[in-house]
Amino acid sequence: MSPISKPRSPSPEHRIAFFQAFLRKPKEVGSIIPSSRFLMRRVVREARVDRAKLVVELGPGTGGSTRALLRTMRPDAKLLAIEINPRFARLISQTISDPRLVVHVGSAEDIAGALRANGLPAPDVVLSGIPFSTMPRNLGLAIIRSVHEVLRPNGRFVAYQVRDRVEILGRQVFGPGQKQTELLNVPPMRVYRWEKAAR
Repeated sequence: MSPISKPRSPSPEHRIAFFQAFLRKPKEVGSIIPSSRFLMRRVVREARVDRAKLVVELGPGTGGSTRALLRTMRPDAKLLAIEINPRFARLISQTISDPRLVVHVGSAEDIAGALRANGLPAPDVVLSGIPFSTMPRNLGLAIIRSVHEVLRPNGRFVAYQVRDRVEILGRQVFGPGQKQTELLNVPPMRVYRWEKAAR
């Protein structure tokens, strides 16, 4: 097994890139400030990342959340980070050297295509910080349906959001979910969790 290096903390370049992307496309980035460590601890715990063999992250941004996931994941696990912004994807690839990480440039709607392109099986966990509240409703619903389609039975979908749009959409696909609130984040975030029913 290849050695696993400790992911570096976000650099000033990452923070500048995040801010510039927010100014250009606020509907894709969703927040002007990257997620806090308190939020990511809650997300990791709700998703049971430490047990997963394959985790899919939708919208990793500049990689702050990606680092938190890698710190918790098993040595033999894989993380597929799907990022629509090529600049963000390039920054992650250049600054995180970890054999468990696969960075894919593409849309969150095409999770199945990203898995096929990288020769990966059905994931145990899908995590999302992309802002469902600012995208068209039909796109948000299509993304959640794609998540449900690819997840393993008993797999978990965890989304952290400022607003509750994802709760409404997620209920249509998964049924009722669980909700928590992380106040130690700017802005405070709602953390939603669903589990795919076993067949």
